[in-house]
Amino acid sequence: MKTTLPLADKRAVRAWIWSVASKNKKSFLGMMSLFGAATLVGLVGPQLLGNLVDSVSGGTTTTHIDVVALIFVGVLVVHAVLRRQAQFRAAVFGERLLAEAREGMVEHVVRLPLSTVESAGTGDLLSRATSDVDKLDEGLRQAAPEITIATVTVALTAVAMFITSPVVALGMLVAVPVLVVATRWYRPRVIPKYEEALANWAEVHSSTHETADGGRTVEALRLRERRLRLNDRNLDKAVGVEWYCSRLWAWFLGGLDVAFILPLAAILLIGGIAYAEGIAGIGAITAVVLYARALVEPLNGALTWMDELQVGNAALRRILGVQQIMPDPGDESATPKGTAITVRDAKFAYSPGREVLHGINLDIVEGERLVVVGPSGAGKSTLGRLLAGINAPDSGSVTIGGVEVTALPLAKRRNEIVLVTQEQHVFGGTLRENLTLPRAATDDELWDALRTVDAADWAKALPDGLDTVVGSGGEAVAPAMVQQIALARLVIADPHTLVLDEATSLLDSSASGRLERSLNAVLSGRTVIAIAHRLSTARDADRIAVMDGGRIVELGNHDELMAARGSYASLVGSFSGEKRGAMR
Repeated sequence: MKTTLPLADKRAVRAWIWSVASKNKKSFLGMMSLFGAATLVGLVGPQLLGNLVDSVSGGTTTTHIDVVALIFVGVLVVHAVLRRQAQFRAAVFGERLLAEAREGMVEHVVRLPLSTVESAGTGDLLSRATSDVDKLDEGLRQAAPEITIATVTVALTAVAMFITSPVVALGMLVAVPVLVVATRWYRPRVIPKYEEALANWAEVHSSTHETADGGRTVEALRLRERRLRLNDRNLDKAVGVEWYCSRLWAWFLGGLDVAFILPLAAILLIGGIAYAEGIAGIGAITAVVLYARALVEPLNGALTWMDELQVGNAALRRILGVQQIMPDPGDESATPKGTAITVRDAKFAYSPGREVLHGINLDIVEGERLVVVGPSGAGKSTLGRLLAGINAPDSGSVTIGGVEVTALPLAKRRNEIVLVTQEQHVFGGTLRENLTLPRAATDDELWDALRTVDAADWAKALPDGLDTVVGSGGEAVAPAMVQQIALARLVIADPHTLVLDEATSLLDSSASGRLERSLNAVLSGRTVIAIAHRLSTARDADRIAVMDGGRIVELGNHDELMAARGSYASLVGSFSGEKRGAMR
């Protein structure tokens, strides 16, 4: 069943911002001080020009004009320097916020239960970790500093206007109702759409990723047209919301234009009357007009960047929403007594009403080699997931040493039992870094692990040996070698119980045989549960569990099951027939 990842509420967003701002209090106060200083210096310009107008009207010398002009140029330079420094400090502060958000999300995601990550799907998580972080980047590094600058500038400029001429400055008030109406109309409509747009783009990422990742399956099952239609529907949906947001923005901009034009007209009208009545001089009126004109850019910038900030806020809610999913801490006091595994009446369904396992009962003793076989869809991999504690049974129990596997803390669980599937990954980095993911290890240990899985010759042939960069941006790694690297990690991890879910299925028959013989030698005395589709791997097992229809229908060693002439014997007969047909 697909899990919908939550969104953080406004309180959580405010708490996060306050928390990060408190951690960086000095940087925040320094940034705000520079913004305030830059704005105050910028307010001197209109006053100087107003004074110059009054001086010229009353008669003055060219020397006075030159001095005022030089002071004005100096003010512009100082203002530019302070503003630049303030923007730089704001960008650094925004980067810190961004790093906190990104690192917090990644740190939390890697501690989430694998079942939660899988049920949420790769698209939503990928979108939150990439495009949403980019949107937050724009909001924090660009929108937030610009809005801060604009807000401080607007506030101080408004104060300067009323100090210069309160009567003339009253003309600015005509913009207030227009701005209030336009904003109250726009924001309630656009904010939910931004959240919807981000969710839609997550669906686009998900469907595109699934189509590309499963390209061979798409071609084999002739699903190309169906996947194209799905991608087109998701893309049309996302673009449709973007167009709707653009139309809302266009209407909002029209309201802003009206709000910027009306005050200038009102100030000139009131200024003319005030000048005629002797209430305000021409210099004061000029200064107020210049202030009003200077308000247009920061006010327009604040409202424009506010739109980007709303997108960033929606992205932050999605990023912080991931952190609201609590990882399963497990019971620290839980300590298995031994390594025997017991499954009792375990039932499991991925979605309601579609049970996959129907009352599984199984006892696995310490050091046993058990192979699970059966037709596709029999529930073999699902049983492996329950044994490894990836999923908990809906009813019944799966215990190790008398303790529920899923009750163990994740770190302790991985020391007890590890699942290796046929879907493995080589991370971008050195071979050494890929091998030491479970724990730190010496070079001797790494080479021993590689020899165990028959990959030492391959590693020695690499340009820099263990320090060769592999995967993305480095040496290409064949699918079979990816499996061998994953198995080498197992040797390094050194758990007492292994669940191998067709982990050698991508190797050729000879390589698979060599690898399994090596594992048998190294893992002597450990419990190995191998889920296999090659029946050749079952012959040497201590016991074989045959699954069909979500149940264990047979259990015994190879000779016993062949003598019983049941499901296992039929599978062996079918497998032998396929081999003879292939040889012809």
